[in-house]
Amino acid sequence: MSIKLRLTVMSFFQFFVWGAWLITFANYWFGTKHWDGTQFGAIFATMGIASLFMPTIVGIVADRWVNAEKLYSILHFLYAATLCYLPQVNDPHVFFYIMLLAMCFYMPTLALSNSISYTALTSGEYDLVKAFPPIRVWGTIGFIAAMWLVNLTGNKATGNQFYIAGAAAFGLSIFALTLPKCPPKNINRENQSLIQIFGLEAFKLFANYKMALFFIFSMFLGGALQLTNAYGDVFLDEFKFYPQYVDSFVVKYSTIIMSISQISETLFILAIPFFLKRFGIKKVMLISMFAWVLRFGLFAYGDPTTGLWMIIFSCVVYGMAFDFFNISGSLFVETSTNSHIRSSAQGLFMMMTNGFGAVLGSLISGWVIDHYFTLNFSNIQDLASYLKTDSTNLTLLSFIKAQGQTVLENGSLSAGIFLKDWHNIWLTFAGYTLVIAILFAVLFKHKHQNNEM
Repeated sequence: MSIKLRLTVMSFFQFFVWGAWLITFANYWFGTKHWDGTQFGAIFATMGIASLFMPTIVGIVADRWVNAEKLYSILHFLYAATLCYLPQVNDPHVFFYIMLLAMCFYMPTLALSNSISYTALTSGEYDLVKAFPPIRVWGTIGFIAAMWLVNLTGNKATGNQFYIAGAAAFGLSIFALTLPKCPPKNINRENQSLIQIFGLEAFKLFANYKMALFFIFSMFLGGALQLTNAYGDVFLDEFKFYPQYVDSFVVKYSTIIMSISQISETLFILAIPFFLKRFGIKKVMLISMFAWVLRFGLFAYGDPTTGLWMIIFSCVVYGMAFDFFNISGSLFVETSTNSHIRSSAQGLFMMMTNGFGAVLGSLISGWVIDHYFTLNFSNIQDLASYLKTDSTNLTLLSFIKAQGQTVLENGSLSAGIFLKDWHNIWLTFAGYTLVIAILFAVLFKHKHQNNEM
């Protein structure tokens, strides 16, 4: 098997083992376990917490002591074992710590997979600019394939999604041992300070007004990404509670609808060079921010019938919102920093988005939704009115029964039934990103030069 083919397989399964549960996890949390939103936000924050320190630690180990491909194999084996344990956990607090452990194993493999690819392609004397993107795009395809598999097999609200991801991760851990050797670099660090050893020099960039603003806004926008990953699929799935939508395509195949976002992502990657050359980083970042506003706004007014076009268009817009921010931002860091701190600066960019941004976005959104946008219905008349149906509707009664509730003689429910006010949730998220976009337009000063990218 050629080097490029082996790296392509690695890229495919690197994201397959994440996509098998990331988008559908909310259905398991709310629909199967019936746990609350604040705790859910904490679970999604585990990715950010792990991203704050694990990539740095694993990078040092790979640089000094262990071959990158072997370390990659070990981490995926541990990730697989942890995922397979998750369905056995029935306490949300314990679930948090097990998921945090899983993310500590998985998140550093994102950087390791890139490192392995770069090393192998360089050793094979390939042109990185031409060779790597076609390999990396298979990661997105793997993510999409996992989403489709979980949805079409009826596992999007079950613990089986973790078994599917775990089995694939275990296979990847074995396959990783066939990858090209990536031995430690054995860099001489005798005269380096602790700050240099741990790659912390990039924090000096905060002394630069423009770079400091860029990283701060990256953190705020990184929170927006967690909102759509955490709540997008469960938002579509909860249309099943409305009798008029229960048999719609969107409800049955919500994860497939969401996968349009990833398909769009692969297409907008190709448009980035044109937009950067034509408009510059500030305008491209603003386009991304306003795309997030549109993403959330379309979700707020979309539905599975007359508003289906809004949901689909929102998923198409996601490609622009995500890629124009993440990839363009990475290119801005690459061209705005000195060569000796470039890798550290990229790490700082990822820390601000996938680390601090992810943690804040997950925790704060979970708390806000739980306290301000979760509706409690104590009688069937109010519930039927909200869902725009009759209180004798069989679909509604089946929904109540599925929640483990019964309707008493006076029309009250044996316990409260909770539904999320998705319309106002998405409008709030849209307002959040609109404020970020306006502040960025006013505060971030950058004059575009035609040769800067």
